[in-house]
Amino acid sequence: MSKLLLQPGWPRFALFVLCTCSVGILAAQDIKNNPNSNHGNKFEALGTILPSPNEYRTASGAPGPKYWQQRCDYDITCNLDEDKLLLTGSETITYFNNSPNELTYLWMQLDENEHSSKYNANYQDGSSLPHVVSDQNLSRLGNASEQNDFGDHIVKMTDALGKPLQYLINKTMMRVELPTPLKPGMKFIFKVDWNYKVTDRKTLGGRGGYEYFPDDGNYLFTMTQWYPRLCVYSDFQGWQNNQFTGRGEFALTFGNFNVKMTVPADHVIGATGQCQNYQQVLTPAQFNRWQQAQTAKEPVEIVTLAEAKASEVKKNKAKKTWIFKADNVRDFAWGSSRKFVMDAMPTYVEGKKVMCMSYYGKEAYNLYRRFSTKVVAHTIKTYSHFTIPFPYPVAQSVEASNGMEYPMICFNFGRTEPDGTYSEATKYGMLGVVIHEVGHNFFPMIINSDERQWSWMDEGLNSFVEYLTEERWDNHFPVRGKGPAWAIVDYMKLPKDQLEPIMTNSENINQFGPNAYTKPATGLNILRETIMGRELFDYAFKEYARRWAFKHPTPADLFRTMNDASAENLDWFWRGWFYGIEPVDISLDSVKHLVPDFDSPIHRKDTTVMTSIDKPLPDGKFPTDVSKERNREDKSIVFPTDADTALHDFYWKYTRGQIPYDTTKYPQHIEGIPMGRFTAPDEPMDDATREAVKKKQFYELQFSNKGGLVMPIIIEWTFTDGTKEVERIPAQVWRKNEGHLTKVFAKDKEVASIKLDPNRETADIDESNNSFPVVQTESKFQVFKSRQAAPRAIPQGNNPMQLTGKEKKAF
Repeated sequence: MSKLLLQPGWPRFALFVLCTCSVGILAAQDIKNNPNSNHGNKFEALGTILPSPNEYRTASGAPGPKYWQQRCDYDITCNLDEDKLLLTGSETITYFNNSPNELTYLWMQLDENEHSSKYNANYQDGSSLPHVVSDQNLSRLGNASEQNDFGDHIVKMTDALGKPLQYLINKTMMRVELPTPLKPGMKFIFKVDWNYKVTDRKTLGGRGGYEYFPDDGNYLFTMTQWYPRLCVYSDFQGWQNNQFTGRGEFALTFGNFNVKMTVPADHVIGATGQCQNYQQVLTPAQFNRWQQAQTAKEPVEIVTLAEAKASEVKKNKAKKTWIFKADNVRDFAWGSSRKFVMDAMPTYVEGKKVMCMSYYGKEAYNLYRRFSTKVVAHTIKTYSHFTIPFPYPVAQSVEASNGMEYPMICFNFGRTEPDGTYSEATKYGMLGVVIHEVGHNFFPMIINSDERQWSWMDEGLNSFVEYLTEERWDNHFPVRGKGPAWAIVDYMKLPKDQLEPIMTNSENINQFGPNAYTKPATGLNILRETIMGRELFDYAFKEYARRWAFKHPTPADLFRTMNDASAENLDWFWRGWFYGIEPVDISLDSVKHLVPDFDSPIHRKDTTVMTSIDKPLPDGKFPTDVSKERNREDKSIVFPTDADTALHDFYWKYTRGQIPYDTTKYPQHIEGIPMGRFTAPDEPMDDATREAVKKKQFYELQFSNKGGLVMPIIIEWTFTDGTKEVERIPAQVWRKNEGHLTKVFAKDKEVASIKLDPNRETADIDESNNSFPVVQTESKFQVFKSRQAAPRAIPQGNNPMQLTGKEKKAF
């Protein structure tokens, strides 16, 4: 358009446009020089908000030439007494001081003290009396002040020669006094004996403990945060000193583990790392199946459902010791139960075999047998595509009616009804949690951020790649909010006194889920799909993962790397989305239409946008999702649910209309846009220019930034001939005036209607001011009432996947 304006013979109205732009520039300069204006803040560099670069962490976001981190190796033996619900352990710890500093003490985490009435972190919130007095409420209030004997009991602590060491327990931390200062480059070996009562995870909460099954009288143990372990000592904060309250998770040091676990002989164990003695702890038949699984194309049951059910009844009182080894990991966890079915199959990441495995009781069999191990394999491969190749030999999923992650193993939910049926919500909830928890192998188990300080670097980054992985599992995956911009809108609409910046410590967040999970995940997806584009984003994100694999990144390292690897100054986005709480609300305030007419006096008719009501929900079962659309167009993506017919359960077919369901669409009424005409008086113009100008339709749009958060402007033009065009204007268009923008567009065809952000990519909280003319829509309540209840998959006979009745005929 700028080239056309410079052509000789251009009519006078062009000078009007040029003059208007000049006035706008002068006005912007006046605003900039106004000391009462905040103009420019949104596009200023983050500057001193970020820590100063140094020889440990560079301005590019990469580790510096003198970057260092500590290392800690563990040799642990433990015994699980199922009758007494007691875990007893002894560990030898080798701590390497790779820092440039001399250390006089070490800090350790005693996370089991979370349950102790004496040594818990004692971070209290406000409370109030219940509105309804009941036995349950009174019991809850009474238990809050009850004394107990839970938490870590330190029996003995000595150096390598057996000499006692002094120590002090401060809540969930323990300081170990070193007999002599630990100089740089030296190591210190010491031993700790301990025990603790295993808690009932279902009643007391927490990530680890036991679950009791009264129907068959058995236990399922998830042993997590179970051993005293070293805190992180780092260049950016010294010793990690945030107590464990149950929310902020774990900043940990990398090292090598050798662990021996003695448990009831009929228990099956899944744990971090590789088992070193399967031939001794499995039966000959089970070990033979394990060998078959090494080259299997489908999951092989190592421990079968029939064997697990038999063990539930017999309850062997003998003991067996399982031995696991794991190198270069930051933690170790394990699950143990006689209820476990165990299956396995390999997948391959850049030619390297990874054994994908699942453990689950009969209560989850119909879901986990079909999906779990396959979705573990899909997750490992997809995360490897977006970050770095998965470096470990094993990835495991354990059904334990919760969701928590550790290196090479995670605990997930997903049980069927007693008759073996499962709802669609349970299926997708199970798939989502397995993807999420397996994905945590990458964030933060490998790219090892400080979860105790910045939960979003753990949960938010992982939720973002979880979203990408779900989309690549099935392009009809019903994503629940960890990615699509429209899904964060309700949170962004909240009053400002209910919002905190993403850059808030985890213990201080009110809206923890949206703040730590969905808002950062959504922000990264907006960067990828709307601001940077997939190619630039994916390259920069992979570079961040490559730079900080097996290291301790901070937010500044992420922000700087994304800028550095993309040649995009994204400080405005980090400032607004991560440090601020302002929402997106871009309003289309007015539309002016100009048609060149060389035969009439100049006149112009202006029109003003009127407000519309809520935007309608998208047609069909799933919302419009730009990521799904692009995935569908990308022929290089092969969705596992398309390639593997074994994954086609009832809900897969139901979603695609192979089982009939209501597809009612809601009509939208759009009126023609009011049109005006610009005309120009006689002026010298050559015929070619005159004809070119006559064919143009000019539109002047006025926008206001009502929400405060700057964002690209996405315009969908609908022309009178029914065709559409989407035009994208980068966020930098706001840099000279963050509140208001006027922009002229030249079109070859007459416009019938205009819509901002047609695919809901920017998390705009008010879509009523996004259209011209007004679009009348159904209310959300009317749409909700018209939805049909989703049917349920019903197993039959010996085949837990088989359906009956109408559902079977529909196949």
